Amino acid sequence: MMFGMMVHAIYMLTDTAFIGNLVGNDALSALGYVFPYMFIIMGLTFGLGAGSTAVIARYIGKKDKESADSAAGQMMLIGAIISLTIITLTYFFKENIFTIQSADPNIIRLSMSYFTILSSGAVFLIFSMFIRSILSGEGDNLFPMKALGVGTVLNIVLDPIFIYYLDKIDRGIEGAALATVLSQFVVCIILIYYLIYKKRSYIDFSLKYLKFNPVVIKEILKIGIPSSLSMVIMAMGAFVFNLILNSDDAVAAFNIGSRIEHLFFLPIISISSSLVTLVGMFSGANRVDLIRSIIRYGLKFSLTFSFFSLLFFFFISKHIIPFFTSSENIAQISIGYFSIVSFSYPFVTIGMTSSRIMQGLGKGLLVLFITLVRVILINAPLGWYLRRVLEMPIEFVWYCILFSSFVAATLSMLWMRNIIKQQENKIPSLT
Repeated sequence: MMFGMMVHAIYMLTDTAFIGNLVGNDALSALGYVFPYMFIIMGLTFGLGAGSTAVIARYIGKKDKESADSAAGQMMLIGAIISLTIITLTYFFKENIFTIQSADPNIIRLSMSYFTILSSGAVFLIFSMFIRSILSGEGDNLFPMKALGVGTVLNIVLDPIFIYYLDKIDRGIEGAALATVLSQFVVCIILIYYLIYKKRSYIDFSLKYLKFNPVVIKEILKIGIPSSLSMVIMAMGAFVFNLILNSDDAVAAFNIGSRIEHLFFLPIISISSSLVTLVGMFSGANRVDLIRSIIRYGLKFSLTFSFFSLLFFFFISKHIIPFFTSSENIAQISIGYFSIVSFSYPFVTIGMTSSRIMQGLGKGLLVLFITLVRVILINAPLGWYLRRVLEMPIEFVWYCILFSSFVAATLSMLWMRNIIKQQENKIPSLT
């Protein structure tokens, strides 16, 4: 999973570099304004996918294959509903959602063009992520990695071609969106063929499992909805951040920084996502001893990687940023971002890993609460007060990210340890 998502991160960086150099700095700002809305779509998908991964893993741990198969079918139903909802909302509200963030007509136009195409093709992203979550629930991350790699290579090849030819008629950013949607379509077809027609997975997908199953749906939503809402809250936090920054250059710089540091976050996401599967299986089998063992193993590797990333981005970011923008101001803001935010990476690692472990244990609601504390109670209001009320330098916004990550890491670690102790008390023979 880590290598597959790393390939995807390379695509994102390539996409950003192509847009920044071939289309312009306004297009980079447009990407920053589109990001919160795309993050909502990805958050809903990723959160519910995590719910299905945990549920399927727990059913497999209980040796209940029929319920695991049913959970896969219910995810396809949920995917169809989400896709239809996104397309409908985009059709009716696409002309209004960007005027809130920016007053520049050209940036608004670019944002609308890019988002309209991506949201229309979101159905391929949603079904791809759901199928990957289903396969992850049974422990298969190898084939999804291969499929994602094919789509990413295709995207990197098509990006400059589509951008170059459509940029001749001032629609270069639409070329980047079209390349993304086409590559997601290819990945989706490959995964559907593997799951449904090739039948190479442990999970059996059949039309009979598309029938509404309230028991399984409830299990998935119990874990998935809090996780999805957590990511929606983070998306709204990114939206508020755009308002707090109050500058197109700052939004562009924040977008560049976020995409570059994705190289750090994706391996951490991969390790923590693997823990959802393993913790879910061990929880279903009542093996608390193995839960403790795998947590120590996962945290050791995650934290090692996070400290390496801290040093890398702190010292190397100033040499990387110029590849993505020709604007000196945007580059300096991005470098300042990494000089502060990189110190939050170990705390982000602890918070993310602990949260995913709690999802595997079926405690998704606590993850939602921690996200509320970090984004709604600390990050957004403190950043707004320092930047917009006291008119402090932009660096204080980055300090807010660091402080909120520390608080979230502390809370999530304490809660995770308490949950595991409660499970141990229920099974004294295994403690």
